[in-house]
Amino acid sequence: MNKNFGILMLGGLLLVAAGCEPALSETGFEEAEEVEKIDEVRGDDEMDELKERLTELQYQVTQEDGTEPPFQNKYWDNKEEGIYVDIVSGEPLFSSTDKYDSGTGWPSFTRPIYEESIVEKDDHSYGMRRIEVRSKGADSHLGHLFEDGPDPTGLRYCINSAALEFIPRDKLEARGYGEYERLFDSE
Repeated sequence: MNKNFGILMLGGLLLVAAGCEPALSETGFEEAEEVEKIDEVRGDDEMDELKERLTELQYQVTQEDGTEPPFQNKYWDNKEEGIYVDIVSGEPLFSSTDKYDSGTGWPSFTRPIYEESIVEKDDHSYGMRRIEVRSKGADSHLGHLFEDGPDPTGLRYCINSAALEFIPRDKLEARGYGEYERLFDSE
């Protein structure tokens, strides 16, 4: 299995413009542990390698907490079976079994594959209170978490496509993610 990990985050202005206004109550989520800043964790050589390997948008989203445009990204309307992994590290993050159309123009999920692979941080940017979602392994910015999702969790992980790579179900074994085939066995 690929041992690399990554994360994605959505910026507030585009969220508001696309109707992704925060739905967190004052008592919402508790603040997660502080995550070290990416430039304090990675050296110049690693950052240079990421700049070469990632597209400009992937780098901006994952490393500079950027946001891609809604409805103009790779996975917002993807309906194939498979898993979504961190573009930086390859860490499995989300499954198509938990993906739904939130109407926001970004891929949305009700839960991650493993809760421990996601780090939640309070985000007070743009004068709003939101929960930022980052990948634990690579500290990639992925997007934001809202409390306006469907059952069974009531959560909406609103994630940037640029922070993800989609691995189709029929390629899981070949790509080293065969153990995730189990996610689709009950369908």
